[in-house]
Amino acid sequence: MGHPYLILTSLFGMFGLDGWAAKNPHVVYMWLAMIILIFLGWLGGKSISMVPKKAQNVFEVLISGLEDFMVTITGDEGRKSFPLVLTIFIFVLFGNLMGLVPAFFPPTANINTTLALAFIAVAWSHVIGIQLHGVKYIKHFLGPIPAMIPLFLPIEIIGHTARVLSLTFRLFGNMAGHELVTIILLTLGGMFLAPLPVMALGTFVALVQALVFFLLSTMYIAGAIEEAH
Repeated sequence: MGHPYLILTSLFGMFGLDGWAAKNPHVVYMWLAMIILIFLGWLGGKSISMVPKKAQNVFEVLISGLEDFMVTITGDEGRKSFPLVLTIFIFVLFGNLMGLVPAFFPPTANINTTLALAFIAVAWSHVIGIQLHGVKYIKHFLGPIPAMIPLFLPIEIIGHTARVLSLTFRLFGNMAGHELVTIILLTLGGMFLAPLPVMALGTFVALVQALVFFLLSTMYIAGAIEEAH
């Protein structure tokens, strides 16, 4: 079931690209999300002062709280991964919330977007592992004793591949499902008759899925940081 109306598809139609935009709404709205987030980041960085205002205090508390939470799981070595994981968290949250805006499409409701995010998160955990342990990082895949290598190596490869699939389908399934339910309700009840509890639930799901993505990415990084046994 396609989205009944997407405002950016109409705007792209002014340039003869409405067909492409209709087939790839996740790309169009991903660009929009990135532009908005980059602008907000620039605006927020420009307004930072030594004497913080209320908004700055709120964001500092939230960001430092997430960083402290991540460090309690990964240790201090995980602190340098926080900017990337936080960026993914903010993008996922913002992308999820876009689905609550009429005539907008959440980019996280497309499997291509969630697969790319999952691949980045899991790949980065291996980059951190190699940076910290060097060649010895391979021990994470070989098991406790050499005799167990033929058993542990394929299991670990499958397990790490499953991490990507798990992150991908969990986020995609929840957001695509909510998008489908919202479209059905809007189609049946109209713009003003769609029940508000569904929108409130959508906000809750958007936040929870972003936090789950953040938490799982953190745990994967923590696993790569620890010594292999």
